Amino acid sequence: MRTVDLLVVGGGINGVGIARDAAGRGLSVLLCEKDDLASHTSSWSTKLIHGGLRYLEHREFRLVRESLIEREVLLNAAPHLISPLRFILPHHKGLRPGWMLRFGLFLYDNIGGRRALPGTVRRDLKQSVYGEPLDPEFEFGFEYTDCRTDDSRLVVLNAIDARERGAEIRTRTRCIGARRDGELWHVSMRNAAGEEETVAAKTLVNAAGPWVTSLFDDVEDVAPRKKLRLVKGSHIITKALYAHDRAYIFQNTDGRIVFAIPYVNGTTLIGTTDEPYEGDPASAEISEEETNYLLDSVSEYMRKPVTRDQVIGSFSGVRPLYDELDNAEASAVTRDYAFDIDSENGAPFLSIYGGKLTTYRKLAEHAVDKLVPWLPSADDKAWTRSESLPGGEADFAAWPAARASLRERFGFLPEAVFERMVSAYGDRLPAVLGDASSLEELGRDFGHGLFENELRYLIREEWALSADDVLWRRSKLGQIMSAEQIEAVGQFIRSETGDYTVAA
Repeated sequence: MRTVDLLVVGGGINGVGIARDAAGRGLSVLLCEKDDLASHTSSWSTKLIHGGLRYLEHREFRLVRESLIEREVLLNAAPHLISPLRFILPHHKGLRPGWMLRFGLFLYDNIGGRRALPGTVRRDLKQSVYGEPLDPEFEFGFEYTDCRTDDSRLVVLNAIDARERGAEIRTRTRCIGARRDGELWHVSMRNAAGEEETVAAKTLVNAAGPWVTSLFDDVEDVAPRKKLRLVKGSHIITKALYAHDRAYIFQNTDGRIVFAIPYVNGTTLIGTTDEPYEGDPASAEISEEETNYLLDSVSEYMRKPVTRDQVIGSFSGVRPLYDELDNAEASAVTRDYAFDIDSENGAPFLSIYGGKLTTYRKLAEHAVDKLVPWLPSADDKAWTRSESLPGGEADFAAWPAARASLRERFGFLPEAVFERMVSAYGDRLPAVLGDASSLEELGRDFGHGLFENELRYLIREEWALSADDVLWRRSKLGQIMSAEQIEAVGQFIRSETGDYTVAA
């Protein structure tokens, strides 16, 4: 039986972040994920790297500060994938007064040590293009900066970096049991082909997200000691509601906020909701009530109401929140994280509760720090704060020049195709396209600039085993591809992998 220093269960953002951090400290790491990377919560977020402006009202100042610091750390680590986004916050006369909004934004601008991003300005919406889509009653507002990303690609980049530092990443591999034997865990796994293996691990990490408490059912003689609150967040995707490049943040009378964000392929992303959830997290779907809530929330601000015929898609994800307040409203439950370490009877079992996309790197660093006492061979120095992610070797300041160089090198790519690919792969784009100097050299086009070369790269380097893996997680092309094109992608992947165990 082989032995590893650390075994991680869960291939979402927290799991891959921990695997990356640990591998970079010289530890032997194995990560198993029952589905594809980022199959669940980590691919259904609002796609933001942000401090969480509304968390200031809940007095979560430490969380906001840490998130704002991480915002710039991640911007420098992956400037191709993470980019600044300006938000318009209209003043609603019946809700928070203007002075309160300005004071909150002053805090937001300053408590996180902002360096690279511009600060808040007041906007006369009657004289601005950003006021044109809005109801004329909204006369002024504020404009501030956060960042956007592709959440599922951020997961994949962390997994790639973990692998390149020595970690083994196994997708479609389920943890089916674990028992502690003194200073080791014996962890049994089963892959998609039904093959089983048991691996010994000095430390075991439960990063199963919405399934964090369910995993205890497969771990002998261990029980959860913290509470988990499952909260469903749903989004709708509409035809573009306006032509400019700003996002909106709208206040609601229930105290919550809703975003309207320019999204891929000329659409608008609207979200999110906060609904208590019970049942299988993999089965979460948007409800009629949630759809109406989002439409009504945005329509209150827009010059023209947003109607159902403008909705072209939706998605829902289940957030595994750390439940420290039993009776709190779902929207008030903290987005901070908590650890539960069971080590009384030998090898430690670390479970992760909560967390948010923006703070995953800090969570991972904190988690590995907690486990270092059981791993004497580990380098106890944190390292990820100053290291880039794959494709982001040029930092935020240097990225425009690096991007221009790639545009010149691959001038044959149509602009829309280049934009998608350079944001996904950054300065690793040559590894995807090879020595190609024309579209013809990239092989078959499956639609919208998805060529054979890229598909082979995703299969070879990014664990892609189905059309969904490619079209919804490693790109968002599934939103605009036809059923025939999606099936063709699935057929090609099956022909390349020889594996028919994964559905298209």
